[in-house]
Parts: sequence; C-alpha cells; structure tokens
Amino acid sequence: MQQDNTLLCEALQQMAIFGGVNDEALYFLLARARIREHAAGSYIAKEGDVATGLFVLLRGRVSVQRYWNDHQVQLRELGQGDCFGEMALLDLGKRSASILALEDCTALEMGTDLLHDFFEHDASQFALLQMNIARELSRRLRRTFDLLFSASTAPERAIVEGILRRV
Repeated sequence: MQQDNTLLCEALQQMAIFGGVNDEALYFLLARARIREHAAGSYIAKEGDVATGLFVLLRGRVSVQRYWNDHQVQLRELGQGDCFGEMALLDLGKRSASILALEDCTALEMGTDLLHDFFEHDASQFALLQMNIARELSRRLRRTFDLLFSASTAPERAIVEGILRRV
C-alpha cells in the first residue's frame, strides 16, 4: 500500500492542482481522500446537485456538460490530471455542470471535510492548493474570454456584448 501511495504521490505532483505541494501534505490528503471508480456512460456529478467535494481525474476521460435549450451541451473534455468540482467549493454553490464518464475512469475525491482538515493540519500547504485551484480557474476563464472574443461577424459580436453586459 505504501508503494501505491508513493507512485500516486509522484503522479499527483505532476498535476497542476498539486504543483508545489510537498510530499507530507500529499500523503495526508491521500490517506483521507476517496478513490472512486466510474464506469463509462455514468455521471460522476450532475448539474444542480449539492457539491460535496472536488475530483482529480487519475485515469480516463470525462465530458463536462451543461443543460441548455432542452439538451445537454458539451463544454469540454477533461483527461488524466484535470480537476473538476472546484468551483462549488469556492463559491459554495451547486454543481454548475454535469460530468459524464466517456470511458472507465478513476477519480480522487476530496470532500469539503477533508479540505477543512487539511487547512487545520497545514495552512500554508492548504493555501498553496487553493492558489493552484485559483490558477486553474483563471486559465479556464482566460480560455473562455479568448473564445468569446474570437467572434468575427457583427451578429456574433452583438451576442458576445449581450452576454458580457449580464456578467
């Protein structure tokens, strides 16, 4: 088991969300986090659900989807090393999207209770983890802005301007 955690710790250190987090802190998280298996075609989280934690994808691919105009729209795909569910932890809101396993997946689930314990255990490493989460959200927001501002026609620009007035 120790060997498994050592390998997992090394893998986590390569993921953006855990960048700079030290071994001791990662072992603390691994000892308390849940590793969940999800079959292809199953939902890991559903839009509108109460959020209970964030997930880090250890294996597999998922589709991030949002309900719009009576159907699910794929916002993006995520793969190994990507995280999801972090928004609800920061703003205490409900899940803003659904996560569908596109293939068999393994995900590390860190609940809100674990993150609270992590803060109590090592506030500086907790702060680093939170900064990494904020960086990931910032990257996603920049990507969204880039997509919005790539509108090339007048009707597309009018739609973007309307959206931005509501934000």
